Amino acid sequence: MIRVVIADDEAPAREKLRHWLSEQGDMTVVGSAEDGFSASQCIDRCQPDVAFLDIQMPTLSGLQVAAQLEPSSAPLVVFVTAFDEHAVKAFDLNAVDYLLKPYDRERLARTLQRVRERIRTHQSGAAAVAIGRERSPACDRLLVPDGERLELIDAASVEWLQADDNYVHVHTAVRTYLIRRTLQDLLSQLGGQRFVRIHKSTAVNLGSIVSLTPLFKGDHEIHLHNGRVLRLSRRYREALFARLGR
Repeated sequence: MIRVVIADDEAPAREKLRHWLSEQGDMTVVGSAEDGFSASQCIDRCQPDVAFLDIQMPTLSGLQVAAQLEPSSAPLVVFVTAFDEHAVKAFDLNAVDYLLKPYDRERLARTLQRVRERIRTHQSGAAAVAIGRERSPACDRLLVPDGERLELIDAASVEWLQADDNYVHVHTAVRTYLIRRTLQDLLSQLGGQRFVRIHKSTAVNLGSIVSLTPLFKGDHEIHLHNGRVLRLSRRYREALFARLGR
């Protein structure tokens, strides 16, 4: 059975989609939400196989919800909207499909077929997908929320990363972004050639390091180009020194 979450700020739209999905023998709706923040919580709680996300919702847009999902555990995403100007960003987020309101049963059926095909591909090639992720090159750009918009920033512009539970503060020279990801997942995306962990909750761009100052008991202070000083835990010292060629 394919588990589905529906997120739309319009109750009639949620009920229409729920009813049409109930006609499918292999679909079950396990949760619904009327705003972006509730949608994120619902996805975390229900662990669906696919999420139907309205793009324009209160608190967080559907695009922002999708951008903050962890790729390793994220459901498939179908965007649903009355506006077509978001299509490019939707497919940048690897959406399965983009349903333009008002859609009919025939159009939904094509979407559901794409969902089924994607799930079959994931299930049959799970091991190959995992290996591919390990070998995939680092991303050169990172999608981050910026108010009502999503912005693509250069990964090289990120100076350091700070974990905060299931969120990460992404610090650049210009500003700081908050994204809903784990630090480990974000480091996997950005790649180990550019960033290195210096504490259980902190990672730094190697290109941002200016100098290191020894402290007591093996810890160090790391000085960045922007004047920021970070603490290097002795647990991560050898890995950093190896990367710096010492």
